[in-house]
Amino acid sequence: MPPIKDVVCAHGYMSHGAGMYLIKRRLEKEFGFRVRLFSYRSVRRTLDENAAALAQYIHELDVDGVHLVGHSLGGVLALRMLANDPHALPGRVVCLGSPLTGSRAAEILHAQVWAEEIIGRSLPAGVIHQAANEWASHLCEHREIGVIAGNVPLGFGRLVANFDGDNDGTIAVSETRLDGARDHLVMAVSHKGMLVSSDVADQAGAFLKRGEFLRDET
Repeated sequence: MPPIKDVVCAHGYMSHGAGMYLIKRRLEKEFGFRVRLFSYRSVRRTLDENAAALAQYIHELDVDGVHLVGHSLGGVLALRMLANDPHALPGRVVCLGSPLTGSRAAEILHAQVWAEEIIGRSLPAGVIHQAANEWASHLCEHREIGVIAGNVPLGFGRLVANFDGDNDGTIAVSETRLDGARDHLVMAVSHKGMLVSSDVADQAGAFLKRGEFLRDET
């Protein structure tokens, strides 16, 4: 099979596909990918409904393979789509700051009665009630998945949760782990900063190209 040239990016919670435009542009310009931005309703629809919409979106592209790049909840969504569809197209996955073992900040917010409408319907299923590591780790047996975490603590999450270790201001580095993932990289970026970092985009592109992140061999 020839190298996969198509990439679909999925945004995070309460965001829009346009939020990943800079990553799209970098992947196209520097790596020669054809990149689409997928938008979904992270609050109004359930995780499985959004996963079905993503699967349909990819099916309509009429391609032989597709890589996935998901920021935050978008990474969880990408894994859910693959977990729900055993016949999904081949391709690698990069999760950017995704809460794959849960999110302390989301759990605390979910416990507040006033926050029910804010939390929405996708976060509980894939992050709070049962984290991706519990239902998606088996994907690593036949698919290359890479995870990028940030350690610059700037974000709303730190106002909600008291993080014990390194975090990106919203998600702790420890919360980005996925058993069996091909590679995991910690970078000096915040949760939102990942979306505007050319270094993050380059690392994502490298993983999509070769199945591992770039590292200084020295």
